[in-house]
Amino acid sequence: MHAIGHALSLAGSMTWEITWALILGFVLSAVVQAVVRRETVVRLLGDDRPRTLALSAGLGAASSSCSYAAVALARSLFRKGADFTAAMAFEIASTNLVIELGVILALLMGWQFTAAEFVGGPIMIVVLALLFRVLLRERLLCRAREQAERGLAGSMEGHAAMDMSVGGEGGFTWRLLSRDGLTSVSHIFIMEWAAILRDLVAGLLIAGAIAAWVPDDFWHTFFLAGHPLAARLIGPLIGPLVAIATFVCSIGNVPLAVVLWKGGISFGGVIAFVYADLLIVPILNIYRKYYGARMAAFLLVTFFMAIVVAGYVVEFAFGGLGLVPDQADARIPEEGIIWNYTTWLNIAFLLLAASLLVRFLRTGGPAMLRMMGGPPDHGEHHDGHGDGDGPGHGQGRGYGSMHGGHRG
Repeated sequence: MHAIGHALSLAGSMTWEITWALILGFVLSAVVQAVVRRETVVRLLGDDRPRTLALSAGLGAASSSCSYAAVALARSLFRKGADFTAAMAFEIASTNLVIELGVILALLMGWQFTAAEFVGGPIMIVVLALLFRVLLRERLLCRAREQAERGLAGSMEGHAAMDMSVGGEGGFTWRLLSRDGLTSVSHIFIMEWAAILRDLVAGLLIAGAIAAWVPDDFWHTFFLAGHPLAARLIGPLIGPLVAIATFVCSIGNVPLAVVLWKGGISFGGVIAFVYADLLIVPILNIYRKYYGARMAAFLLVTFFMAIVVAGYVVEFAFGGLGLVPDQADARIPEEGIIWNYTTWLNIAFLLLAASLLVRFLRTGGPAMLRMMGGPPDHGEHHDGHGDGDGPGHGQGRGYGSMHGGHRG
């Protein structure tokens, strides 16, 4: 019982350490998604030119998603006309280049990991785009498109299909602070939490259990921590394999990354581990449903290669610049709740989250939430937001009409 209690205590301490950062990240993501139309994203991602890929990465980073929703959304964009490479860049960015991930890495591991995450992510996208240009054949892409058009369900389909942006006239601030804008932000915020919660809890519990029960000597031996050069060489190769085996994706793998770093995995190995959230076995199975078995295998190989290259670049670039932190300073939060800046920030952001939850409950949110795991076509019947207060008042398929006139 003591061992279980210790594991739960470590998981709880890590949860408390990152709560405010998660809320901040999801609020900012909800704000962006509330004012950027899905049709706009599709229109901008029509090819694989460098400018388009950079735009894909930016839009993906702004529309933070859990890994399952990101994969479903990439398929949705591809079906609607987006270039496949651009859709994959969007998918990578929406899980690995997001604000909340960077803040959590900084809080739990240090700013150097945040910097490495945002340096390595674009490198991974560039390498993947080059691999696609060299290796992706038109015949395989056509088969993938045919499979995608079948619309087989994966996970979080309804969430990915919903476009909850606010339409109508007016600038960013006017639309955001309108009644429909605030409602849209509250709905997106709660849905993002619902999408990520399972993986986040699993990641925290697994990290707590490993930190409490697996001795550091095991990890030091496994990662060849006693042989610095060998550790640097195998780190980016073994990091993704560990990620695939853990089945934990998105932000949920950051607590485990803390444990691995403390255990002796290399700097580039940590970054490669975090990037591999899109290669866990359940998501590989979704790729198979979405694009066919051959494309799923192709994505496994090319994603793995891009992750490894990004890991090596980060490993040796940051090492050469002297920016790799000392592993001896690595720590797992154990102090729990104490009166410091983290506690005050958590209180403030929890109050913000509570206010968004109240608005979500008062404006038909639970009904929307039940659609998250539904089929994509079901969710797409509810996309689009206008500025009206009830049925028929929105412009086109508006937010007000979608909610049947809920007022807040």
